[in-house]
Amino acid sequence: MAARRSSRILKPLLYTTGAGVAGVAALYTAYRPRDIPGLEAAAVPPPTYGEGGIFRPPSFPDIKPRDEQIADLKRSAGTIVGSIHNARSGIKSWLGGSSSNSVAQAEAEPYDLLIIGGGATGAGIALDAVTRGLKVALVERDDFSSGTSSKSTKLVHGGVRYLEKAVWNLDYNQYALVVEALRERRFFLDTAPHLSSWLPIMIPIDKWWKVPYFWAGTKAYDFLAGSENIESSYFMTKSKALDAFPMLKREGIFGALVYYDGAHNDSRMNVSLATTAALYGATVVNHLEVTALERDASGRLNGARAKNCIDELNGKKTEEFTIKARGIINATGPFTDSIRKLDDPSVEEIVAPSSGVHVILPGYYSPADMGLIDPSTSDGRVIFFLPWQGNTIAGTTDTPTSISRNPVAGEDEIEWILKEVRRYLKPDINVRRGDVLAAWSGIRPLVRDPKASKTEGLVRNHLVTTSASGLLTCSGGKWTTYRQMAEETVDEAIKEFGLKEKPLINAPRVSGTEVEDEAPLDGTCQTHRVRLIGAHGYSKTLFINLIQHYGVETEIAKYLTAAYGDRAWTVVALSSPTEQRFPVRGKRISSLYPFIDGEVRYCVRHEYAQTATDVIARRMRLAFLNAQAALEALPLVIDLMSEELHWDSKRKEREWKDSVTFLGSMGLPKGKLTLTRKEVESGRVGKYADEEYLLYARHDKPDETLESDAKYAPGQNPMLGDKSKANK
Repeated sequence: MAARRSSRILKPLLYTTGAGVAGVAALYTAYRPRDIPGLEAAAVPPPTYGEGGIFRPPSFPDIKPRDEQIADLKRSAGTIVGSIHNARSGIKSWLGGSSSNSVAQAEAEPYDLLIIGGGATGAGIALDAVTRGLKVALVERDDFSSGTSSKSTKLVHGGVRYLEKAVWNLDYNQYALVVEALRERRFFLDTAPHLSSWLPIMIPIDKWWKVPYFWAGTKAYDFLAGSENIESSYFMTKSKALDAFPMLKREGIFGALVYYDGAHNDSRMNVSLATTAALYGATVVNHLEVTALERDASGRLNGARAKNCIDELNGKKTEEFTIKARGIINATGPFTDSIRKLDDPSVEEIVAPSSGVHVILPGYYSPADMGLIDPSTSDGRVIFFLPWQGNTIAGTTDTPTSISRNPVAGEDEIEWILKEVRRYLKPDINVRRGDVLAAWSGIRPLVRDPKASKTEGLVRNHLVTTSASGLLTCSGGKWTTYRQMAEETVDEAIKEFGLKEKPLINAPRVSGTEVEDEAPLDGTCQTHRVRLIGAHGYSKTLFINLIQHYGVETEIAKYLTAAYGDRAWTVVALSSPTEQRFPVRGKRISSLYPFIDGEVRYCVRHEYAQTATDVIARRMRLAFLNAQAALEALPLVIDLMSEELHWDSKRKEREWKDSVTFLGSMGLPKGKLTLTRKEVESGRVGKYADEEYLLYARHDKPDETLESDAKYAPGQNPMLGDKSKANK
């Protein structure tokens, strides 16, 4: 009896204790202290920090100028040019020899790896290889991130839609892609905290019975991220959802689930990868086109022929030269097959290009700190609706396309995106075509494994393949997994080409101070710990130090620290004084956005910007945010670059035409593609009837009711007129 009585007491007690422990564990898991990237103190304190607040400017290391980088490329084949040869020939002349030639031959100094393509994948490979002690060269036909890498959805994400497909289709490849991307997402945020951040994304739910489905999906997403997860997903009631996202329509919404992913500035991230690789010793050159591949006597690839595209822009004759390397890597994204055909013209194509169109809307279309995903659009596709750089980005589509350098967003795709946006917003918010500030098409390089059967579908993850002659190709993949793709490619290159990793001796102090990078560059892959340029001195409060020392506007200071990290100190120092009481420094390129003149000078001197498009599209993101504002800013950008690069009038005219053509691919109205520089400078951009021109009451005098808003002529009262129904 006593035993039975004690059992009655103990069992409920044990159950209660177990439930309590489980509840405490769940609460701790949900609310435990988090190590959120970007919130920690800067590895390097600001230069105004310390006794007396005296400004101690950091001594940031410089990267090699572009001309010296090209000279290094030529030296790989034994060609000596420029100042180096002049110095040697001067010595020879002093000793009595001849010095009439400007080009000489010397012993070749081949690279370990020559990487073709300067997008996210190519720049990531260059950084990985050079930090393993390899001698690396990277060449890009256009600019870093000029293709797909600048035209993404701006998310650093595992992909909730890929997880859903993995479950319903029992697709292990999709599952593996999500797990890999979730791990890489954290590395991404750790190595470039100034260029990336966490973003809550809302999934609106219209029926109560859908809540368990989406709750299970977002929790599975959290679980797969494991220790790399930051914030847990959660449910919001209808009232909370409408409070967080007031633009949503009230009808047809039961509540919402919110999960967390990352957002980033894609092209600035790409440029930072390339310049960080250059700082560690890689030869990195943009606007240099590979025209042919070279082989040794056995038929193995051992180099490439290339030409400097900037010579052509300057009206000079372009001369091809040879670059020698032990191994060649093809990382050209959508243009993968064109390089593969330089190796073997008969090779079967593996890229199936897909167009992803995005549109940019004004910032009032979305909250500044909350995104939205529509997992079930009218035709089954997924659409994102996200805050980005003060505006709102909406997209994307996924349709087959042909490959071109600057694809144009189709009008039907733009209208489809706007139609889907209308489905979720309040009916009193008029989603207008004229509100589209910019629109672009990015080409996704979906790939088919050449070793797989023709019946197998395309894959979203990446492929690393090697041709019989030794062309190593990395294709496919996504922005979030660029680092993992680079690591696998360099691993394969080391095996394929018999290369040897070695510790990096005398690595540069990227921080510009005595503080060393925490990554031990011992010859192994350390890119998950190598911080990019700008990361060491960055913190969430760095903008305050910038304001207090240089007297820049708060909006500009916040933007500069988010775009350049600790290099914002140099950017502001290169900015012109305003000669006003406040702000003291930083003349805006556009009155609508926080871009300033110092950025143009910095990007030319320290980020290899060579054309006006390099600046307005991929260094500062004006072309992606507002195509017409970019057109208005273009004259000033060209003049500033001309001062830095010593352009003549013909080159300035060429820059104008090329840049306006590019803006046409960014959604600039067709009627403005023919505007001359003089017309733009005189203010005629806003005087042409187009979608935007007719949206606003522009020319009425101040009054209680504007004339253009009245339906009837002044003094006319429809209730007293001859045709009024009340008078009949």
